[in-house]
Order: sequence, then structure tokens, then C-alpha cells
Amino acid sequence: MTETTPEPPPPSETPDRATWLSDRALIRVGGAEARAFLNGLVTNDAGRLAEGAPRWAGLLTPQGKALFDFFLWADGPEDVLIDCEAAQADALVRRLSLYRLRRPITIAREDARAVHWSPDSGGRDVADKPVDPRLPALGHRWLAPVAADATTHADSLYRAWRHSHGVPEGLDELGSDQTLWLETNARELNGVDFTKGCYVGQENTARMHYRSKVNRRLIFVPRDRSDPKRQRLDLPEENLALDYLRTENLGDLPVPVWLAEALADAQAGEETQAGEQDA
Repeated sequence: MTETTPEPPPPSETPDRATWLSDRALIRVGGAEARAFLNGLVTNDAGRLAEGAPRWAGLLTPQGKALFDFFLWADGPEDVLIDCEAAQADALVRRLSLYRLRRPITIAREDARAVHWSPDSGGRDVADKPVDPRLPALGHRWLAPVAADATTHADSLYRAWRHSHGVPEGLDELGSDQTLWLETNARELNGVDFTKGCYVGQENTARMHYRSKVNRRLIFVPRDRSDPKRQRLDLPEENLALDYLRTENLGDLPVPVWLAEALADAQAGEETQAGEQDA
């Protein structure tokens, strides 16, 4: 396993670009109990949301496998906006509605605003916009209306930028009921709060964390070094593949610095624990 730093898209692709992410959508969860409702379901703490400080989170199976991943945004003192994949928005609304029961909350698509992104200021006035809560290098993310005549978007550039930093997201990459939440690198990417109350899938997620038993990882690797049997996604246009690998099989594969440091810390912890048991 070797540490790597990402290679961003060429400079010619970055100046004066569009910021709208057209493949993202917003869902409003509204009402006095909106945050308590979400807090009992998702992996991050909706009760501690603050304006302009989104949190990345997941909705899991009872076994702790990812079903949906999204960002939570505070919108006023009660409401929460969920920034999710547009293609999965209706399915997420239906899933959340199953849990609503008789709670006095609303769950519906929000079309007045959209998700925007920029990897850096790039000549734009985005320095005051929120930084991606997973990894600062992913850039700035914010919510704003889309111009009525907008025809260009930043989807492809955002995807390539995210992949270059080794960060997976969405159904095509995380799968549905395929990958345990911590195997998506959610702990390292601030996608789980281990101090909050119960949520769906918490038991197995917490057990893996406290026992340091995350045995597999989703890793972006050079395409020519991908294992076809472990490949989750092929990205020929980026010369990358997303593999689902056991940590002991990473060998000298290049991994991003943020993940290499976390894996080294985990290994050191396991060695310390083994030494204490042998003493």
C-alpha cells in the first residue's frame, strides 16, 4: 500500500465553469419533529445540524449495509434538506415515509433550490461557501436556485474530482444492501457519529468500529491493477476502477493519503491490542 496525492483535472477544465450538480436533488423533511425523526434513522447526528454546515450520512439496513447516502442540511430551526442522488430521490422519499407513521412531519421533494459545487474558488466568489464535510480537498458545496435558462452543469467534473480523491458515493459505487457502511470509508469521511443515539444498523456499525474490524474497503485503483473478481465499477475514461478489497490484500496499491493514515492507525491499534493480550 502506497500513499498517493490526487491528480486534479487539467487547468483548462476548471476556470469559469458551471457549478450546478444536475444529478443531485433535494428532499425537505419538515416539522417540529423532523430532526428527531431523522436522528433515529441515519448515521450522523441531525440534532446537531447548524446552518451552512452539512453532514454526510447514510440510511442503512438493520445489518449496517448502505441503502442511501446523502448530505443533511439545516434549513431553519426545524427543517432538514437532504441532498441526494436525483435518480434515487423518489425511492428515498418512499423509504423515509415508511418510518414516518403518525409523526407530524412532511417528506417531499424540494425544487426551489439545487446543489452547487466548486473544487476551489477558481475565480469565483465561493470561499465563504461550506466545505465538503467528508474531505476539505473535495471543495465547496452549497444550495442555491438554478438559473431558469441553465443548460450546463458540473456533474462530470465533480465525479472525476471526487474519484481522484478516492471518495465513493451513490448507488453505482456503494451499492444497495451490498456494502457495510464502514467499508465505504464512512468513518474516515465523517459519515457516522458514534456518540449519538440509536439508528438503523447501529449495532453492527458500532461493533465494527470499537473492535476495529473493518476487513474490506471500497478503493479506487488504477484500471490496469483492478481485480475483475472484486471490481465494483469500471471507469475507463478516468483510467480507474472501484474495487471491493480485503485490507490485507491492498499490498502496494496506491491509496489516498487520508485513507492510508487511517489504515496505518488501525494496524497499529491491532498490534498494540495483540501485544497486550500476549503479555
